Amino acid sequence: MSQSIRAILFDLDGVITDTAEFHYQAWQALADAEGIPFDRKANEKLRGVSRRESLRLLLNGRTISPEQEEAWLERKNRHYQQLLQQLTPNDLLPGVPALLEEIRTAGLKMAIVSASHNTPIVLDRLQIAERFDVVIAGPEADAAPGRNRPKPAPDLFLLAAERLGVPPWQCLVVEDAESGVEGARKAGMVTVGVGPHERVGAADLAFPSLDGVTLAQLLYAATWSVAEPGFDPAQQRRWESTLTIGNGRLGVRGSLEERFPGDQPSTLIHGLWDDAPIVYTELANAFDWTALDLWIDGEPFRMDRGTIQCYSRRLDLRSGELRRHLYWTTPTGATVQLSFRRVASVSEPNGAGLRLEVTPLDRPVTVRVRARIDGVVENDGLLHWRNLEQGERAGVAYLRGETRRTHKVLVEAMTVRQSGPAAPVRYHDAPYNPSFEMTQQLDVNQCWGIEKLVAIYTDRDTAEPLAAALAKALELGEAGYAGLYASARAALGEFWAESDVVIEGDDAAQRGVRHGLYQLRIAAAQDERVSIAAKSLSGFGYRGHVFWDTETFILPFFIYTQPQLARNLLMYRWHTIGGARKKARDNGYQGAQYPWESAETGEEVTPRWVPGPKGEELIRIWCGDIELHITADIAYAIHQYWRVTGDDVFMAGPGAQIILEGACFWESRVEPDRPAPGQYSISDVIGPDEYHEHVNNNAFTNAMVRWHLRTAVELLDWLHRHAPTRAAHLEKALELSQERLARWRHIADNLVLLRNPNTGLIEQFEGFFQLKEVDWSAFANRTRSMQALLGIEGANAHQVLKQPDVLLLFALLPESFGQKDLRVNWDYYCPRTDHTYGSSLGPAIHAWLAARLGMPEEAYTHFMRAALVDIEDVRGNTNEGIHAASAGGVWQALVFGFAGVHWTESGDLVAAPQLPPHWKRLAFAVQARGKRFTFDLRQSESVATAPP
Repeated sequence: MSQSIRAILFDLDGVITDTAEFHYQAWQALADAEGIPFDRKANEKLRGVSRRESLRLLLNGRTISPEQEEAWLERKNRHYQQLLQQLTPNDLLPGVPALLEEIRTAGLKMAIVSASHNTPIVLDRLQIAERFDVVIAGPEADAAPGRNRPKPAPDLFLLAAERLGVPPWQCLVVEDAESGVEGARKAGMVTVGVGPHERVGAADLAFPSLDGVTLAQLLYAATWSVAEPGFDPAQQRRWESTLTIGNGRLGVRGSLEERFPGDQPSTLIHGLWDDAPIVYTELANAFDWTALDLWIDGEPFRMDRGTIQCYSRRLDLRSGELRRHLYWTTPTGATVQLSFRRVASVSEPNGAGLRLEVTPLDRPVTVRVRARIDGVVENDGLLHWRNLEQGERAGVAYLRGETRRTHKVLVEAMTVRQSGPAAPVRYHDAPYNPSFEMTQQLDVNQCWGIEKLVAIYTDRDTAEPLAAALAKALELGEAGYAGLYASARAALGEFWAESDVVIEGDDAAQRGVRHGLYQLRIAAAQDERVSIAAKSLSGFGYRGHVFWDTETFILPFFIYTQPQLARNLLMYRWHTIGGARKKARDNGYQGAQYPWESAETGEEVTPRWVPGPKGEELIRIWCGDIELHITADIAYAIHQYWRVTGDDVFMAGPGAQIILEGACFWESRVEPDRPAPGQYSISDVIGPDEYHEHVNNNAFTNAMVRWHLRTAVELLDWLHRHAPTRAAHLEKALELSQERLARWRHIADNLVLLRNPNTGLIEQFEGFFQLKEVDWSAFANRTRSMQALLGIEGANAHQVLKQPDVLLLFALLPESFGQKDLRVNWDYYCPRTDHTYGSSLGPAIHAWLAARLGMPEEAYTHFMRAALVDIEDVRGNTNEGIHAASAGGVWQALVFGFAGVHWTESGDLVAAPQLPPHWKRLAFAVQARGKRFTFDLRQSESVATAPP
């Protein structure tokens, strides 16, 4: 796996052994001798810093001559070395011997990275020097620039990584000091803190001590972040998607601030639609607020110029911060340390920010920085913005524009802050690129920080977006990047407390799950007029359109963990029901027919024709015309939300009307007396398996329609009992007579479902069993989908599935089919499915069902295809955006599949776990009907709790 840790770097004092008492005694003796106030509280500030810096802290503003300084440092060190002679192997801290042995047995490399030049003495006294592949004993005078500064600089960690031959992103650091954690993070490494939270709370994971801590527990820290495995220009778009950050209102791809040839930067904002050829409408790429230009001694920084060293880029899933660290040597030979950080907070939907730090390493340099709002942005070559206005007011630069066809207004406003030496800030009024520019002369090791705080408003937010953006930019500037970062971490902390899923024994799976859930959360808005697109807000794939993916795959996660967000997503369908009614009317039907692809109005926006993959003749897309099951899928999602939350207000209002109007559509769509009198058919459709078009009586579609009609009748009966006025209103508005309801029941009872009563095998559609079989051995080493290899007509003529179709019924309607039927249909359809390059929606469903069949190992194979789909780019198309529905399906596979969570007849949630053999634990919590259920499942025992 690309994310694996290969080396573990330990601090010495406070981690391997504790010579802090010796340090304290030596400093206390010096302080007493010189009459300087000093105590144990003051000594805490000395933890993890160099000897010289410790003396400066001890002096606390007092001045001494350079000669005195050297003499005092020598006295302290001499006293300390005398105390070190007391050390023995028994002074290894509890848990350390066993942990070091476990790491060595596992074949990982190890290093000591200490600020102390006395490290070799300590290791010799402890008799463990030979256990470490590399020992860094404080700054080395002859080390190269960027390798010789003390903590909190990253130098010592980077020097250790170089000598180990391991890139920074594959290193994990164990530290007990705030300065050490900071240095390791600046090196782009995973961090584990040892000690109290107030000291090491910035680490990825923290323990009070290493007593009882195992290697697996250390490595688990890496499950809270996703690292880019080095910079590869050919892979940049894929990583732009995977490293997307956001706040529930906007998503920002992980493109580089300074840009790079072939990149695809985007900030996509919910509701910011504009018309587009072929696809009807798309989310307009907002102005690029991340744009930042940097020059060192007149040389523009870019990843393909000069020399890049010590590169790392990591998305922190606890805070949503994206960090990039590197050393850059300019074409003229100057080397600088660069650190880029960016963040957006779910508690600050109209703000985002970034921070750049520049530090010369080998010579003084002149640094010029230009912070821009770039209005020259595109969607794959299409320009959406016009009437751009820009300016500067009271230290805030802004850019205002409107979309070319829908006339939606966007305003972005920015302010800048500096830390370290402050340079004059000059406003530049370049066309469509308002900017602030600063120039600073920096000495060696002098750090200059530049922060860019950005407010983003549209006319969906307020009638005066410019005024709002200007005010918000000033507010963000007051708090600075640190304030925005703190709010982001706190808000995501609340999310993880409610929604995290813990997997012990499989870090790759754990990381994939957390990355997917993070991406779902940052795509979910506190806005009931938008939904989550197939590619969320992470790329141009599917143009921001909403599919059945949301209700079928994504929504259950929110229903069970964030029910208010789930309600918002369903309200989107209520607010767009007008488009569904129009589609039904236009097609000659009654009720509401929801579109296959939806955007702002709910009208159908599926393109009818698209160019072929190589620009050849146009290809007809039939989904918008004949893939009908989405109307039933939305009804199913509403009912599921109601069942879990007990939100009667929603169901009596929007929920019931959507379900009933959908039922009216189905009543008018079915074909009576086909194939025989008294029966009903639905002809010329596409089911979930989109390899087969223009089929009759698709099993999934028909079964969901049967369920929809029966549920609609039952729902109206419930309304009569609980909201009779509402029931009467809907009956009148929709003309729901008793005769009509009886017809719904008759359709549901007699709509064709091609199930063999003897075997339980369901035919996917009429004639499927007569299609040609595929010789799968002939395609064993393929790298493309079966449809790409067979052609559209070829796939249509074969028994090959893009994704589960019949099998999906067993996941959604388990009460309608028995376990024996599931086994029979699994054995038939699973081998005929394009698991590797078909739909990304398939693997999670197969994992869920395989677990239900008691096949956890087979389930795991499918599960990992889904869990790693973006981190490992399993399907080779992550460049288009992340696979949001797959992330939702992964959660369902965990909860309903491996954990086996299900409702009992008495209305309780219980588990029937089928864990993969190597998983030690699966734990999570869900909310249902006002209660919080926690599940803690292990191989040997399982615990589920709910409040009374």
